[in-house]
Amino acid sequence: MQNKFFSGWTLIKLYTLLVYVWMFAPIVAVVILAFNPHQFGSFPMEGFSFKWFVKLSHNSSIIDAFKNSIVLGSCTAVLTTAIGVPAAMAFIRYDFRGKDFLNTLLIAPIMIPEVVLGVALLLFIRWLQQPKSFALLLIGHVVLTLPYVLLIVQARLVGIKKEYEEAAMVLGAGPFQTFKEITLPLLAPAVLAGMLFSFTISFDDVTATLFWATAQNQTVPVKIFGMLRNSISPEINALGAVMIFLTVSTPLLAGYISRRFAKGKDI
Repeated sequence: MQNKFFSGWTLIKLYTLLVYVWMFAPIVAVVILAFNPHQFGSFPMEGFSFKWFVKLSHNSSIIDAFKNSIVLGSCTAVLTTAIGVPAAMAFIRYDFRGKDFLNTLLIAPIMIPEVVLGVALLLFIRWLQQPKSFALLLIGHVVLTLPYVLLIVQARLVGIKKEYEEAAMVLGAGPFQTFKEITLPLLAPAVLAGMLFSFTISFDDVTATLFWATAQNQTVPVKIFGMLRNSISPEINALGAVMIFLTVSTPLLAGYISRRFAKGKDI
């Protein structure tokens, strides 16, 4: 009986390992082939070269797409945080009619497929007879990323005792000063983490962005999608490696900053 139990767990572990290999092997292959000196990838590689990264840096359309992605991600992170922090404060600290409904409504995009959100917002803008623009792209990305900021900040607010804010007000501090001097420093890890996660999601999104982007404000993921449809170039591997590095390192940086700021501030 015991041998069968261990055999079952061994099969589960082996199956899990195979699933992870199946998921991450293509990503590893893209990163490795980005350093292939030849145009057509093969294993084992015959050498090691950065020439595709150099060629990528001289591609003006890709550089423009990177600029668009960085600007869009930065604006999305700022706007999402500016909306998400006060909303989270209202949902956790105050009671008002319709609070649960409004909270569910703002978090709902995390449960809706991006294709549905993309088409819905595009049809709504068309119904308003407005053309696609950077503003539409920004609104869509704010809708996509707002639930993550709300959840992260709310989780942090639940752990902050309301007595600290009440004590500050009793000592003469106003609501804004209390938020600035007491609440915001305690919320800083969650706020920074939320901003970085918003930037990462915005920077990496392709499904919904395909419906909202124009030829003038294409992002890097949309550019990669277009390059894959037209031709297969080693530059795609180099661009994919850069995207993988950015999308993996930014959440890790968010977690690191959150832990660093949280030290000595546990309450």
